[in-house]
Amino acid sequence: MDMAQRKAYWRRNLRLMAVLLTIWALVSFGAGILFVEPLNAVNFLGMPLGFWFAQQGSILTFLILIAVYVWRMDKLDKAFGITEYEMEVHH
Repeated sequence: MDMAQRKAYWRRNLRLMAVLLTIWALVSFGAGILFVEPLNAVNFLGMPLGFWFAQQGSILTFLILIAVYVWRMDKLDKAFGITEYEMEVHH
């Protein structure tokens, strides 16, 4: 991989991370703190939605974003021809 490809790869990687971290910040800070009062007017699974986001929603969102990151990075790696090989150690 030449230097231009490396820069393109990392630019796309950083853009993906920025988008995913922005989503996580909006969900955790926005839904759990800033917009908690309007969201608490809605019940979700028997509890106020703002409370649910503050306690569970941001964690679940983070886990989903990790899965999305892994999936997208696998696609990005394939697009740039990056492969990882696991070496088996025989004793």
